[in-house]
Amino acid sequence: MLNSTNAITPNGYIRFRDYLQKVCGISLSDNKQYLVASRLGRMLEREGFSKIEQLVDALDRPGSSKLKEEVINAMTTNETLWFRDIHPFTILKDKVLPEMKTSPLRIWSAASSTGQEPYSISMVIEEFKSSRPGVLKAGEKIIATDICTNILQHAKRGEYDSLAIARGLGPDLQRRYFDKVNDLTWKIKPHLSSRVEFKYLNLIDSFSMLGKFDVIFCRNVLIYFAVDLKLDILKRMHASLKPGGYLFLGGSEALSGLSSYFEIVQCHPGIVYKAKVL
Repeated sequence: MLNSTNAITPNGYIRFRDYLQKVCGISLSDNKQYLVASRLGRMLEREGFSKIEQLVDALDRPGSSKLKEEVINAMTTNETLWFRDIHPFTILKDKVLPEMKTSPLRIWSAASSTGQEPYSISMVIEEFKSSRPGVLKAGEKIIATDICTNILQHAKRGEYDSLAIARGLGPDLQRRYFDKVNDLTWKIKPHLSSRVEFKYLNLIDSFSMLGKFDVIFCRNVLIYFAVDLKLDILKRMHASLKPGGYLFLGGSEALSGLSSYFEIVQCHPGIVYKAKVL
């Protein structure tokens, strides 16, 4: 049996780290060999590779797209829950949505993982429309993107087991917005899921084809990227926002060096970034 820890040699780790950053932007620090070993150990053994260098060599060969996809899926962190950190969703409902009166609302949920964020946004829209009928124009759209293909398939199904449902979702919203499939599984109701369109997207690539948005949620993903790439993505997100559009980042993330692009809006509690007109 392969010893996956020994398979991650110093030189091989550097090569793999450089490859991962090149293809998807994830920047591993110098001491993440254990993470690579734990996530890729079974793949290395299955492919008959005794060293990580052999995997990198295989990834560089023509026809390796399936292996590349599997590596990215394995190395992507997909930690999520309903209404994560709560403040952004409160700000969305109480501040942002009341301003959206001129055209059908378009929201982008970047790095949407298994779907909890975009479906939470859809629930917020539903709650807002119930409390403020007629404020939003019909035709709201949430574009949800992720680089992890197997996670996207999960998200598209909109089905969650009882443990996943319980992570951040109260029983009232569960009853209101989910249908029970069986004793272990719940499915998001069609009128909520119909607002959400899931797409594959690598954030290091162009996303101009997605169009313009009123709101972008890009939370808890930029922490995995190098500073230069992070700034590049944020500048391109600014270009994807309509004038005065809003950007939500994760609680541990902050804009630095982009004061000419975004204005910080303090919401007490929580903050959101408003796109400036350049």
